[in-house]
Amino acid sequence: MINYTARMTKLSVNINKVATIRNARGGNNPDVLQVALDCEKFGAQGITVHPRPDERHIRYQDVYDLKPALHTEFNIEGNPCDKFTDLVLKVKPTQVTLVPDAPDQITSNAGWDTKTNLVFLTDIIGEFKEKGIRTSVFVGTEPEMIEYAAKAGADRVELYTEPYAAVYPKDASLAVAPFVEAAKIARSLGLGVNAGHDLSLENLAFIRQNIPWLDEVSIGHALICDALYLGLEKTIASYLACLK
Repeated sequence: MINYTARMTKLSVNINKVATIRNARGGNNPDVLQVALDCEKFGAQGITVHPRPDERHIRYQDVYDLKPALHTEFNIEGNPCDKFTDLVLKVKPTQVTLVPDAPDQITSNAGWDTKTNLVFLTDIIGEFKEKGIRTSVFVGTEPEMIEYAAKAGADRVELYTEPYAAVYPKDASLAVAPFVEAAKIARSLGLGVNAGHDLSLENLAFIRQNIPWLDEVSIGHALICDALYLGLEKTIASYLACLK
């Protein structure tokens, strides 16, 4: 029998947008490291970064600077090109999340075809796990893609939740249904379940209520936008409240 008991769902704050603002003017304002530390101080249980090859937001040096300073879980997302893989193996974060985004994509917009990429994913996951790095694979809700993530040796999957967020305002139950089924399949295969992309104060509580065994949500864009109006401390408290 699958255990669907509720657990604490961790909030990992993606600070890419903070780096985007900094990079727009040069210098170090806002200070990416200080914002990360403030997120931790205000209750976030993790920090996420997604360095891309062109370093248009988070820079590779940011990753090196963040690792020794953080006290919570550190999650590095990205497409495992050679440069990214080398970074992760050197930094040794708590978790690496493998995302199949092209270098020129504005943001991630699809999960892995884990069946087609089984050999590649198996090899790269093996490298990370040898270093003691928990590995998560970004997937959609298709059962076969989750099954092949397990075959590749992943510890977790991260469910790509943009389709949920798009349908939620019209029909919340319809929106969440495939994600509940996907999360059940992942759990039955021994995989942890993360979720991310377009989660917000509007839709976060509902997906958490329907998947109470979620391990972690990674939220950046909406959270940083909310912080412009509410302030960072109140915003993080509001997101944490959605996860209770």
